[in-house]
Amino acid sequence: MLMAVLLVAAGGAAGALLRFGTYRLIDSQVFPWATFAVNVIGCFLASLLIFGLGAEMSYEARSFLFVGVFGAFTTMSAMSLETVDLMVAGNYAYAALNVSANVGLCLLGAILGRILAVSAVL
Repeated sequence: MLMAVLLVAAGGAAGALLRFGTYRLIDSQVFPWATFAVNVIGCFLASLLIFGLGAEMSYEARSFLFVGVFGAFTTMSAMSLETVDLMVAGNYAYAALNVSANVGLCLLGAILGRILAVSAVL
C-alpha cells in the first residue's frame, strides 16, 4: 500500500508540473484556454491509455497515471470556478462556451481515445 501511495504522490507531482507548464504557455486572460486545454488533452490521453493498455497495466501503474498524473493534470473544479468568475463578471456567453466546449470536447477526446485504442493503434 505504501508503494501505491508514493506512486500516486509522484504522479500527482508530475501532473501538477505539467499543468503548471501548460498554464505558463497558454494565455488565459480573456478565456480560460489553459484549463480547457488540459481537460481536453487529459481526457483524450487518459481514454487512449485506459482503453488501449488498461487491462495490461499493473495496479501501481494505473494508480500512478490515472489517480496521480491525470488527477493532478486535469480538473473540472478549476473549470467550474472559472465559469462562475465569468458569470459574476457578466460574461454569460463565455461562461456557456466554457461549459459546453469543455464538456463536449472532453467527451469527444475520450471517445476518440477509445476508438484509437480499440482499433489497435497503440
